[in-house]
Amino acid sequence: MKRKLKMGMVGGGRGAFIGAVHRMAANLDGQMELVAGAFSADPEKSRLSGEDFYLDPARVYGSYAEMAEKEAALPEGERIDFVSIVVRNNLHFEVAKTFLEAGFHVICDKPMTRTLEEATELQSIVRKTGRIFALTHNYTGYPMVKEARDWVASGKLGRIIKVVAEYPQGYAIGGVTGGEAKISNWRADPDVAGISNCMGDIGTHAFNLACYITGLKLDSLCSDLSTFIKGAALDDDGNCLLRFDNGAKGVLYASQISNGDENNLNIRVYGTKASLEWHQEYPNDLVLKAADQPRQVHRRGNGYLGEAAQKFTRTPFGHPEAFIEAFANVYLEAGRAIRDAIEGKTDGGPYDFPTVDDGVDGVRFIHKVVESSRAQAWIPFA
Repeated sequence: MKRKLKMGMVGGGRGAFIGAVHRMAANLDGQMELVAGAFSADPEKSRLSGEDFYLDPARVYGSYAEMAEKEAALPEGERIDFVSIVVRNNLHFEVAKTFLEAGFHVICDKPMTRTLEEATELQSIVRKTGRIFALTHNYTGYPMVKEARDWVASGKLGRIIKVVAEYPQGYAIGGVTGGEAKISNWRADPDVAGISNCMGDIGTHAFNLACYITGLKLDSLCSDLSTFIKGAALDDDGNCLLRFDNGAKGVLYASQISNGDENNLNIRVYGTKASLEWHQEYPNDLVLKAADQPRQVHRRGNGYLGEAAQKFTRTPFGHPEAFIEAFANVYLEAGRAIRDAIEGKTDGGPYDFPTVDDGVDGVRFIHKVVESSRAQAWIPFA
């Protein structure tokens, strides 16, 4: 197939931050092109957004249902190859289901769905249709996160015994101190966001990162969620104790009221031989620590790194790569899988991107955290 993959988008119109991120990421490697979209529930805003992106007006739709129907009717090679879903949480399931059943591959923002029932049903639909489904847990796309995963898999850290994952933000502290809460958008609305705000929005990233790097599965958890902002319906802070399937123990904390923090996602993985540490705000560094040697800082772009880190690096060392590039790596790998599927190629894997199974785990994590906090008890993850 000697052409770019044709991309459609649902959501992400004028003024939408994450939609722009997805478009830039998809376009970064020159292998995909945006050709169609339903960019807003407001048909006029969708039309104007299409103008912003210089699209053919005939390929700019007033609803996602219209888009799926009319794109499916186009000849193969002219219709979209996949759709990028960047709408609010409560629409993820219906939009993904519509396009999967219309025969399209899907790349979807997280969390995958609003409820666990929707997540498991979508998992079944993906398996039934055989379409590619990728979830944009973008932090798995950083080269040094992939290097960290390789360290664990190769035994460099020994047996994993403790995992600490944190995602503190402080942007909503005003709601605690009497100022502006800054969670007045849809993430604070249970009908749209689901049963959790903080854990659903950012705690899932910390959970996904811990599982991706270590390869471990969660056995059980005990959580304590808090709502410090008066009158808010959902959590703005959460603390979890974790037990993994290999016997390792973990701590996960996510917060939107951690005064002074910006986007401080970080992880520490402790093994019997050594440990690692990675900070999203300094993503090009990965630290190796051991009791009997000085700390080592491994830097993105250097030849001593493993194959995965090298594969997903675009610029030489000393030229930072970060958020957009990490998103682009998810698109790059999902695009490779989509291209192979279109061409009927069955031996192109394995592929390195979050799947529908990761999506189910993420939604299950949200629901189990809320369940545990309400019960004030340890509960099994399964």
